[in-house]
Amino acid sequence: MSAISRCSNLALIAAAAVFGTATFGLQTQAATPDLTRQAPQTEPGVASKANPPLDRSGKRRFGKASFYAGRFVGRKMANGKIMNPHNHSAASKTLPLGTTAKVTNLETGKSAVVTIEDRGPYVGGRIVDLTPAAAQQIGLTGQKGVTRVEVAPITVPQPDGTLKLGAAAGENAGAVQAARYEAPPPRRVASSD
Repeated sequence: MSAISRCSNLALIAAAAVFGTATFGLQTQAATPDLTRQAPQTEPGVASKANPPLDRSGKRRFGKASFYAGRFVGRKMANGKIMNPHNHSAASKTLPLGTTAKVTNLETGKSAVVTIEDRGPYVGGRIVDLTPAAAQQIGLTGQKGVTRVEVAPITVPQPDGTLKLGAAAGENAGAVQAARYEAPPPRRVASSD
């Protein structure tokens, strides 16, 4: 067999592989993707860490709230600031960072104004994580670590840099100023041991 005929045979085999046909007694597989595969499943009760699209509508939402565990104190939040348990900050998967919102505990009727500064919570069914100070203000304690809440945006940052007024914009005129207040970082007291 000459070199030219060997090259021709190799070319035919390569063409057969590309077009998914059988030739010379060889069977090839077509290079088509398997569209029957399903997305990987997450554990029940655990939300995916992939963030859903941001909701800039300013509409009220209802769900469950929890509060940051002590291990998050002093860590960086999504906006780059350090988490201070005395500030009224919160985490949301769908509200844009910088959103000011009124969070109302539906069981106690108590409210707090928070600024969205972090992403989360990553537990199924929860829509907001609060700092301990904000959680305490709405009556969410360590004994009852999760409660049903209403989250009503006051101002929502838009992609062009403007602020859109949300559902709770007219409810508390002074609340926006109160939400912008940041408590000083906690002071550490040296022990005399």
